[in-house]
Amino acid sequence: MTIRSNLLKSGLMLSCAGLALTGTQAYADEAPAPAAESAPVPEATGDIVVTATRRNESIQSVPMTLQALSGASLSQLNVNNFSDLLKFTPNVTFSSNGPGQGAIFMRGLSTGFAGGQSSGTIAPFPNVALYLDDQSMQFPARNADVYMADIERVEVLEGPQGTLFGGGAQAGAVRYITAKPKLDRWEAHIEGSFGGTAGGAPNASGQAVINIPVIKDKLAVRALIYSDHQGGYIDNVPSTFTRRATDAGSVNYGFIPSATNQSNGGVYNNYALARHDFNPVDYTGGRVEALWDIAPDWNLLVTESYQHLNAQGSSSTFPVGSDFQPLGSLQTTTFVPQWNTDTYWNTAWTLNGKIADWKVVYTGAYMTRHISNQQDYSNYSRTGGGMYYQCSGAATGWGKGQTFCYSPVAYWNDTMRNTHHSEEIRFQSPENKRIRVIGGAYWEKFGIQDVMRFNYKSIPSCTQDLIAANGVCSGAVSTAPGSTANQPGLEPGNTAFGEDTQRGYDQLAFFGSADIDILHNLTVTGGTRYYRYKEYEVGSQFGTVPGACYQTLSCGTAGQVNIDAANDHITYHGFKSKAEIAWKPREHTLVYALFSQGFRPGGFNRSSSLVLPDQNGTPQLKRPNGYQPDTLTNWEMGLKTDLLNHKVQFNLSAYYMVWNNAIINFFNPAGGFGNTSFATNGPSYHVKGAELQVSARPMAGLSVQMGGTYNDSKQSSSPCLVANNPASVNNGQCITSYYPKGVQQPVQSPFGSIGSTTPYSPKVQGNIRGRYEWAGRGDYNWFVGAGVSYNGPMWNQPSTYPSGDGVSVPGTTLLRYHMKGYALLDANFGFKHNNWTMSVFGQNLTNTHASTFTSSAQFIKSELPLRPMTYGIKFAIDL
Repeated sequence: MTIRSNLLKSGLMLSCAGLALTGTQAYADEAPAPAAESAPVPEATGDIVVTATRRNESIQSVPMTLQALSGASLSQLNVNNFSDLLKFTPNVTFSSNGPGQGAIFMRGLSTGFAGGQSSGTIAPFPNVALYLDDQSMQFPARNADVYMADIERVEVLEGPQGTLFGGGAQAGAVRYITAKPKLDRWEAHIEGSFGGTAGGAPNASGQAVINIPVIKDKLAVRALIYSDHQGGYIDNVPSTFTRRATDAGSVNYGFIPSATNQSNGGVYNNYALARHDFNPVDYTGGRVEALWDIAPDWNLLVTESYQHLNAQGSSSTFPVGSDFQPLGSLQTTTFVPQWNTDTYWNTAWTLNGKIADWKVVYTGAYMTRHISNQQDYSNYSRTGGGMYYQCSGAATGWGKGQTFCYSPVAYWNDTMRNTHHSEEIRFQSPENKRIRVIGGAYWEKFGIQDVMRFNYKSIPSCTQDLIAANGVCSGAVSTAPGSTANQPGLEPGNTAFGEDTQRGYDQLAFFGSADIDILHNLTVTGGTRYYRYKEYEVGSQFGTVPGACYQTLSCGTAGQVNIDAANDHITYHGFKSKAEIAWKPREHTLVYALFSQGFRPGGFNRSSSLVLPDQNGTPQLKRPNGYQPDTLTNWEMGLKTDLLNHKVQFNLSAYYMVWNNAIINFFNPAGGFGNTSFATNGPSYHVKGAELQVSARPMAGLSVQMGGTYNDSKQSSSPCLVANNPASVNNGQCITSYYPKGVQQPVQSPFGSIGSTTPYSPKVQGNIRGRYEWAGRGDYNWFVGAGVSYNGPMWNQPSTYPSGDGVSVPGTTLLRYHMKGYALLDANFGFKHNNWTMSVFGQNLTNTHASTFTSSAQFIKSELPLRPMTYGIKFAIDL
């Protein structure tokens, strides 16, 4: 979609909304003024009303480490997505392959991140929950990238939230709370912006909100539409791809490339796809909410949300191009079209009521999500695994004679469908009693349908004529007979490997929590949650085997794994609990201590195979077919108080956590572990840290917020890989060596070393921001704001993963890289006049391109940079 069409779309959307709203203005003017409402203290003093404990409470009264930003602050800070939010939420990190392709980490609880390929099948479930109101939006390695329009607030709950939020909230939870319909008033808001990107393309966005009291004080509807076009800034520069005799694959097969032993004379390039700013992103969506006040103390809220994310190109850059040429900043070399499209529909409902003096809440939601992701994989062609599918001859097993290689241009394509249905009922006793109770039940059904195709086979596809002519060709692979399949049958001709799977779980849980006031200022709380997960994975894995695929239309069952036959069904159940004590020595001061537990469910691998031959050539390790849940225990204490006659709010907390049986994902074909990744349970970690939050209003019109964290995440154990094949002479012993072709080689442990730091755990993070407002002439109210955030250096993978330093042709997608720390500077200024607001803003004003995910995910070193400096003009009108 062109920039011009996106700008026209945004303008048309705002114009239509404006016309619609002008028709309502007369009614709004004639309506009687609503009664005055109580409102939370402005965020400038740090006091926001939150529902982190399923009750409406001031953030200063909640005995846990909690961060929150109001909808007004989100707008002032130009926060539109999770990447924007990160600047203002220390102790939260985020790894991503691009929009809609990321995972959230808290307090350094990470074992690394990988490329997006096959994530729907092989990636472990997240350990940080993401909620849109009461609907979970999490997904393995691909949390929904919810656009933050018409959001009442965002809450960031740190530490285990297993009692009230379940298995996905092992390390914490992020909650987007939407603005709700108002029964007593008309409201309308239109907002738009236009600007540029340093070295990139223009940006434009627009959103419109209307609140209609259909039946005053009885029935109201609130509607939102939005469109945001973010211009590209990465250039796909012209490049060739030249096979070399020094490529790992060439060395493996004794191949000396020349013009006569390759198709097209060995000339391959990306000239047709090279262009500037090739990674634009578009968010388009809306939300409609209806609130019905059924009877006194009873109301029903129904919400329908829709979003379409269209990210073109790649969000990553290459320091060195595909033909080993040095590249400039914000450049890459890719050879196939790339995209990530992500669409979801979410229907949610909440019934609030009272039975006697007990509150009752029944809430549910059903979401469908469709993802299509395609990425270049041409650099895999330099490895032995890549050339295996692209070169014929005796060396590779495709026929006889000398090696002849076809095109190295390769890619993968992943199509996923996700359904997520949840139901919850909660009962809450009166809040004015000495003993207060919350209890309830939760049911959830989560499913993924994944069709993943690695399309790097360039040996010609067989036809009857080609077979009859004794031509070099390969048959098509297919899903396994008798297996569950989303798209059963033969795969496309260039598909060399892949999977067609279904994966998910059903969860049933019961939870309860009780607060007891021992004294008027001393409260103890205890709670627990019983959970039962029933998890499954079915489908098949398919791969190309030259002996079965050569000169035939179909490869048959060779290379197939029928996952159904492994009976991958398992049930996890147990209790996770919390306890806390809260003391209020004086008004506006809270001292607390907290104990809490969290977990996340385990999962399955696609297959179990024998690897790492011993000195006799017998495999030592049978790779695990699955992995168990990991667990987290948290001890925390904190202080929340006011200082200087309530001008300053000061929050300080410290924590110590033990993370046991951590789930890790490992892939190292060059190290003898086979050519597919697998997950397993690994080491334990001890994490300790402290967090400071300060909010101040030192003078009229001036507000300052700051936050900082220190986090020390250390590995406390280092299990070894134990030989588990009874046929091996080393059975039962730690595997330290393996013998490919009879030559002893050391085994690279996937488990890290004691004392090493977890990935994505910077020791120091922090931010400070300020805003000053003053009254000018002519009823113009002016404001200026600025903020600085800092994220310390960190690693992308555990300590014993192979280092990426100096590696020009990676043999694995999980090389370890160190990522430098960085600081970001944002600023804005503007005015408000009557119901108009206008501002000029700039983000990343120092224009840093620091990498947030350095990896070898596509068999070449890549860096996902921060978005360059953006700037623009933003306007808003309230009607």
